Amino acid sequence: MRAVVPNAITAAALCSGLTGIRFAIGGDFDRAVQAVILAGVLDGLDGRAARLLKAQTRFGAELDSLADAISFGVAPALIVYLWTLHQLPSLGWIAALAFAICCVLRLARFNSRLDIFDQPHKAAGFLTGVPAPLGAGMAFLPMYLWIASGRPEFAQPLIVAAWVALVAVLMISSVPTLSWQRLRPPPGMRIAVIALAGLVVAALLTEPWLTLVAVTLVYIALIPVGLATYARVKPRMRAAATPASADPYGDVLPASDEPTQP
Repeated sequence: MRAVVPNAITAAALCSGLTGIRFAIGGDFDRAVQAVILAGVLDGLDGRAARLLKAQTRFGAELDSLADAISFGVAPALIVYLWTLHQLPSLGWIAALAFAICCVLRLARFNSRLDIFDQPHKAAGFLTGVPAPLGAGMAFLPMYLWIASGRPEFAQPLIVAAWVALVAVLMISSVPTLSWQRLRPPPGMRIAVIALAGLVVAALLTEPWLTLVAVTLVYIALIPVGLATYARVKPRMRAAATPASADPYGDVLPASDEPTQP
């Protein structure tokens, strides 16, 4: 029975993503985006609920992946297509398809590596590529700007198609991105982070779209930070993974005892 709670949260996230498509069909793009964001919030809760209740199951993992494929792959692709990409019947649809397919491929890659221990990015506390929920949020960046400003320039289908395609590539790329493990603040900064989180929630309630723009831009800025951080960590990991090395006289020297993380 403990597995019912996290699986119910996953099902709620799936329903929220599908409801976003329904809102987009009716032309209510504000609520369509909000529905997908709610799906992202629920997606963040189901795994934590499963760990808290010690109710992690293979069924739950598969259900979560299938729900993510729809909520963060199919739903955003259709919402953006119904919003502006439909003005480019062929190119717009290809961009939407690329986003949905890349999201599914990313999730399939993740599932296929569950039992693989040799994952350098994961061992160093990084993710491989942009996660599906964050990819959906990034794909909506032109919509955030359009809703916040009302300017038609942000709904130009060619620009939006190029942006959606770029986000799709980032999802299936091998770019190391920062995980929550890497974003943990030092003890001396925790109070400031708590205050910042409260301010972000307040900003979401008062100026939701501009706040979403800011949050998305901050995450985009963190992508090169993740690349630079991983470039520093990678040599240390290689040194720590080497069990032993021989000196010129045939003696065995101990492997480096440097930590695998900075």
